[in-house]
Amino acid sequence: MTPPAPPAPDLDLLALERARLFAMLGRLLVAPPDGPLLASLRGLHGLPDRLLGQAYGRLARAARQTDLAATEASFIAAFAGLSLLARDHGGVFGAPLEAGLAALGVGRAEGVAEPADHLGLLCETLAGLIAGVFPASPGEEAAFFAAFLAPWAGRCFAALAAVEGEEFYAAIGALGLAALAVEDAAAPAAAG
Repeated sequence: MTPPAPPAPDLDLLALERARLFAMLGRLLVAPPDGPLLASLRGLHGLPDRLLGQAYGRLARAARQTDLAATEASFIAAFAGLSLLARDHGGVFGAPLEAGLAALGVGRAEGVAEPADHLGLLCETLAGLIAGVFPASPGEEAAFFAAFLAPWAGRCFAALAAVEGEEFYAAIGALGLAALAVEDAAAPAAAG
């Protein structure tokens, strides 16, 4: 899949932050962070009395307590037992998802081996829909979320948040759960 382009300039602040959040989650789920990304994660902060702020704080603390080599090892360890990132949906997502992505102009990037229903790739696609990067009608982001993320992403992020001994990726799981809560709250506003 190709990464989403920069957000459209007329996005409201909430949409911009939602797009950034899902783009970051997508990036962190498909590969370990590089040096600049890890450095920027160390500076995350948010309101500590809010679920999302707490999740940003946890990820920042975990990023400060790790280095590049450790995140690469953690990536392998955290996802070795998690087959939920790319899920066998028994064909439920196959053709509808592929058709939906093709309609948006989203295609597989050169060298990408992950299936189309990989959670990281779906997060990146949702970020592009929120940001207005893809040619979509109003409400399509909410429909995409409801059809392809809401049914199973929570279980995946919860499993990731529960991975013991891999605090960096457990913090990403917690951030994913917070992002889903934000998206659930934003979905009615985005749909209409």
